[in-house]
Amino acid sequence: MLSSGVCTSTVQLPGKVVVVTGANTGIGKETAKELAQRGARVYLACRDVEKGELVAKDIQTTTGNQQVLVRKLDLSDTKSIRAFAKGFLAEEKHLHILINNAGVMMCPYSKTADGFEMHIGVNHLGHFLLTHLLLEKLKESAPSRIVNVSSLAHHLGRIHFHNLQGEKFYNAGLAYCHSKLANILFTQELARRLKGSGVTTYSVHPGTVQSELVRHSSFMRWMWWLFSFFIKTPQQGAQTSLHCALTEGLEILSGNHFSDCHVTWVSAQARNETIARRLWDVSCDLLGLPMD
Repeated sequence: MLSSGVCTSTVQLPGKVVVVTGANTGIGKETAKELAQRGARVYLACRDVEKGELVAKDIQTTTGNQQVLVRKLDLSDTKSIRAFAKGFLAEEKHLHILINNAGVMMCPYSKTADGFEMHIGVNHLGHFLLTHLLLEKLKESAPSRIVNVSSLAHHLGRIHFHNLQGEKFYNAGLAYCHSKLANILFTQELARRLKGSGVTTYSVHPGTVQSELVRHSSFMRWMWWLFSFFIKTPQQGAQTSLHCALTEGLEILSGNHFSDCHVTWVSAQARNETIARRLWDVSCDLLGLPMD
């Protein structure tokens, strides 16, 4: 928690198009602000459009970049995800950077509109579907990048295929960990499938960050307050996402996991190619997508 990498890239983004999910608060907001500062056309993909519009105006005022747009995206509803993608694809000819940043943490047991457990549904399946729907546009715009925000918590995660929706047993903390493991496995399998396409992908641990993610847990809010001196600001937490989105020469490291702007180690589960491929197939089946 004491270490804090900084994105040192000076890359500018005029003419580039970026989508950041969950960009109306925390790490997502800071990521979007920095990308706008560098001249990109930035889409804030948010569930709360009203809040997103306030953030967009703040970013426009701060950066002087008026190309900051808000679009509705509810990752707990595949209809909303498909509607967002359809609208975006009709609106834009290119997509150069996709940052899958949004997430939920330690929710009481609940299900998405499609019947998925909330953590796996939003944190993994929602972004899996969104990425799939935007992938051809990313390929057409290559070189392009996909950044998936995961967590150090993945070390406690396991992919229980027999209990993926948490119906047999459920723990809110572990459900979050499982979904963060899924983010890393998705990144690795996606990188394998995208070799030679000009699209690269990275997973990141942003650090322990002061954000709204802990809103569902009074215990975690208390812990965050107690150890506030050691907790990163959202701006600090955004640095690794920015590093993976912007740093030149990173293509050779596609599929890797980053923390504090450096490649870092992952759990044995997160290195298991068999689990990664099976999770890909199961995810496609749940979402009604072709497996190849």
